[in-house]
Amino acid sequence: MGVEGQSFLSGSGPWPLGGMVSRAGPTVSAKTSLEHSAVWGCVRKTAEMISTLPVDLFRKSANGSRDKIDSDLAEIIKENPNADQTAPEFWEGMVAQTLLQGNAFAEKLYIGNRFVGLRPMLGCKPDRRPDRAFQYVVIDRGKREVLPAEKVFHLRGFGAGDGLGMSVVRYGANSIGAALAADETASSVFSNSAMPSGVIQSDQTLNAGQRKQLEAMLATYSGSQRAGKLMTLEAGLKFQQLQMNPEDAQLLDTRRFSVEDICRWFGVPPIVIGHASEGQTMWGSGVEAILLSWLTLGINPFLIRLEQRLKKDLIPVQTRRRDYFEYNREAMIQMDSKAKGDLMLKLGMGGTMTANERRARLNLPRHDDANADALLMQTAMSPMELLGKDQS
Repeated sequence: MGVEGQSFLSGSGPWPLGGMVSRAGPTVSAKTSLEHSAVWGCVRKTAEMISTLPVDLFRKSANGSRDKIDSDLAEIIKENPNADQTAPEFWEGMVAQTLLQGNAFAEKLYIGNRFVGLRPMLGCKPDRRPDRAFQYVVIDRGKREVLPAEKVFHLRGFGAGDGLGMSVVRYGANSIGAALAADETASSVFSNSAMPSGVIQSDQTLNAGQRKQLEAMLATYSGSQRAGKLMTLEAGLKFQQLQMNPEDAQLLDTRRFSVEDICRWFGVPPIVIGHASEGQTMWGSGVEAILLSWLTLGINPFLIRLEQRLKKDLIPVQTRRRDYFEYNREAMIQMDSKAKGDLMLKLGMGGTMTANERRARLNLPRHDDANADALLMQTAMSPMELLGKDQS
């Protein structure tokens, strides 16, 4: 498989067929999992966050400084992974595959010996060879292809150390299956229940024809679109309302718990996907602390894993000790202008960054002042014995 024909390699679409049968009943696969809004929200938010963060290729110098490298490899990772996708689109899919299935795969594209791109391999199956190395089986235009490890970029999620990531769909099948079953039950209740819901009582015994007439009449009051419609009774019929609501059936509590349970599997705080726990608000310093915790404990470990895999699989061996990819974590706090302003101020006052270096972080043009490239230090503090004395 070369660079010709940029259509994605796939045997059965982006998500494989089959799945795990949960104890609650529904079959749980990557595809059916995404039908639950909490799974969709967790995967989408994490994938969008990671895929849109700036990333650059750096080279360490002998004196400990580093320089940004503008190379073909950097362009592939940052802007143009293949002929069909932008970089955010490509990495969004890779992260989503990893989150749900534990692993994501892309074919390394070459022209001769020159690396020119990455192409997603959907429905790929890793296989151990007798020498313990991986080979990758994929269906390309109806034909079974086997690629060696050096031809594949393999992104792993959280795993047990065997070289493969573990699938949330597999290990979380019972939690996700229970959530799907609760949604299905709730949908059935609201689509099939009569509104108003209750029983019809009569002192007389109805014959078969009368029962059919009564059932036909009740059908005109079923469904959410007919809720509140006035019901007319005659011939001694009496209606008794039944108090059957989601709280009594524990559907609301079950569905609320299922959202929080699914969020635990993906390491995403419920507030990120728009779900507030009981008594929690959707704004304030508490929410800000939760988001920072997610960035630290959820997003950052994934970024480190991705940086290390880029280095190991894509950077040539001869430059691997000094070249590396790094994501800009500061972009994750762009929404907090106060925190970013305080950070820039401290970096400047402490002599850590020059004014032009800070302006570059803010996407501002360089300043022509000579002091803009100088490291400055806050010097207002003095020993107590010197206070009030002329130090000139």
